Amino acid sequence: MMSRMFIVASKSAENQLLRRCIASFTSKSNVMQTQCLKCRKPIQVQSVSKYTTLAAKCQNLRLTGNIRQNSKKLFGVALNTLRQTTTSAGAVEIPARAQKIVGTWLLGCAGMCFGAVVLGGVTRLTESGLSMVDWNLIKGMKPPLTQEEWAAEFLKYQEFPEFKYSESHNEMTLSQFKWIWFMEYYHRMWGRTIGLVFALPAIYFLRKGWISKAMKPRLAVYGTLLLCQGLLGWYMVKSGLEEKTSQSDNIRVSQYRLASHLGSAFLLYVLFLWGGMSHVLKPNQLPNTKQIRILRGLSHPAMGLVFLTAVSGAFVAGLDAGLVYNSWPKMADKWIPDDIAAFTPKWKNVFENPTTVQFNHRHLAEFTVFSLLCLAGYSLRAPLPPRARKAGIALGAMALAQAGLGVWTLLSYVHTHVAATHQSGSLVLLTLAAWFAHELRRFPK
Repeated sequence: MMSRMFIVASKSAENQLLRRCIASFTSKSNVMQTQCLKCRKPIQVQSVSKYTTLAAKCQNLRLTGNIRQNSKKLFGVALNTLRQTTTSAGAVEIPARAQKIVGTWLLGCAGMCFGAVVLGGVTRLTESGLSMVDWNLIKGMKPPLTQEEWAAEFLKYQEFPEFKYSESHNEMTLSQFKWIWFMEYYHRMWGRTIGLVFALPAIYFLRKGWISKAMKPRLAVYGTLLLCQGLLGWYMVKSGLEEKTSQSDNIRVSQYRLASHLGSAFLLYVLFLWGGMSHVLKPNQLPNTKQIRILRGLSHPAMGLVFLTAVSGAFVAGLDAGLVYNSWPKMADKWIPDDIAAFTPKWKNVFENPTTVQFNHRHLAEFTVFSLLCLAGYSLRAPLPPRARKAGIALGAMALAQAGLGVWTLLSYVHTHVAATHQSGSLVLLTLAAWFAHELRRFPK
């Protein structure tokens, strides 16, 4: 019964649409020519209403001449639009309130990813990341409770390279070990909490029908990235638990795995953020001017530059490269240090030579800041709505602040609080770049 009613409603809408299309081509002369298919006798009708009255009585009438051709062309285009509208209306429409709830949930997941990045940075800076020497998804959620359990956990830690080869840890007490252990524990539990905060509402929203067809594959991408992020985190930690091959090797996690772990966290954060903004923010109606097109074309490369600079910073962190040259703008009174190409083969310098890694990060950051300032300055000249203009101004201001934090981190010999703020600042900068790009996105007509 419902399907029959829907068909009748669609046909009625198509008939009304046909009348409007015919009327648009007969408004000048108010005369419409029809023809009876049986007797071939031409009939002139003075108005659309009279035509439809005759058509209801006789099924053999048809439009003739240019009126028929032009009105049919217009009718074909309009009918496609009508059918798309009726198809979407026939589907389950997601209420505006539900969309806002889904958007708030996605923004909440993005906020939790932000917290995980900050907590992970502090864990690394306090050298706490290698204190938990095993990984178990369920059993690992329970911390040691008794003194005997803590003593056994401490003994396990003492069997691994970080304790054996680090002089500062040889005098470590059990209370000091508890502190670094809990830092890593909180980071891991925070990551698992993100998984629950994502998975449980996602199941509920899917059952309620609040997730659009286009959003469902994205949820699968989010879930996959979350799972990979957890596995990649343990894969990174495992690299720091392996025995070093030579006495000169430092005990640290692989800079390649650290950069992959941080990069995937940033990617997951941006995807959550973008999805949340798409549900919550009302789209801007932007004029199709040359300035808008230029800004739109540059906004995504700007995001990429911020992301690339942050990943290069992960290589700096993984190699402790922030401690090799603590002066700015020069490096030990030289623009190009002598040991910038000390490793062989030469390509290894880009990823494994602390001097080269810091050099690259410095100048990539300077180029990124300059580009963002130019983008923000150009946005002031474009006819942007207030929200997009605020995003551009905030992007330029944060670029300057992040540059200052980077220099301060160097001059402070990577002080924990300053370095953690600098890493958090990179994510704030990426947030503003994503917001600005989102404000400029093009919508289909």
